[in-house]
Amino acid sequence: MAELILFNKPFQVLSQFTDERRPTDKPRRATLADWINQQGIYPAGRLDYDSEGLLLLTSDGQLQHRIASPQGKMEKTYWVQVEGTISPQALRQLEQGVQLKDGLTRPALVRAMDEPGIWLRNPPVRFRQNIPTSWLELTICEGRNRQVRRMTAALGFPTLRLIRYRIGDWSLGLLEPGQCSSTTVNMTATAAPRRKPTGSRQSPKANRGHRPHRSQTSS
Repeated sequence: MAELILFNKPFQVLSQFTDERRPTDKPRRATLADWINQQGIYPAGRLDYDSEGLLLLTSDGQLQHRIASPQGKMEKTYWVQVEGTISPQALRQLEQGVQLKDGLTRPALVRAMDEPGIWLRNPPVRFRQNIPTSWLELTICEGRNRQVRRMTAALGFPTLRLIRYRIGDWSLGLLEPGQCSSTTVNMTATAAPRRKPTGSRQSPKANRGHRPHRSQTSS
């Protein structure tokens, strides 16, 4: 058995315990050490500084490799707020694969979703009053650098907010930003089978168990 820490990484927090690349004339950025006191654990994979949501940590090297290795193709689900009204054509393209500079992305699971009932971001997303935004749920099994942001931007829908909700069988659940919980993983258990892309889907409200959303001020 191996211990796994589930952490809801806040916006603008490094997914590491030190800010080693900070220029000497710049203030130190927030790191995992500002939120997690447990010793001997390390992130299994990364989450960008300007992204939020689920980050997994463990002291077990085998589990860390299983989660982070590209060969494992572990599914990751993101809630994505984009600028503009997402079109059915864009959803189909995300599903089929998007041509990026480093090649065509693998097929994804994607659906349009209502704005989820989640925490306010600090600082809030800056909206343009006359331009609508859309939310979508996107599941991929790759880990290219800033992949989700590049996928939506390539189709003309820049990402405004990116939240990782699920990695494999583990999800944020009710964790608020900065909170963590622990679980144990049976390292001999067989991994659950991955889903196959089945097409973009419209869905009802996506509350996901979070507290009701409070509107952010547009600007």
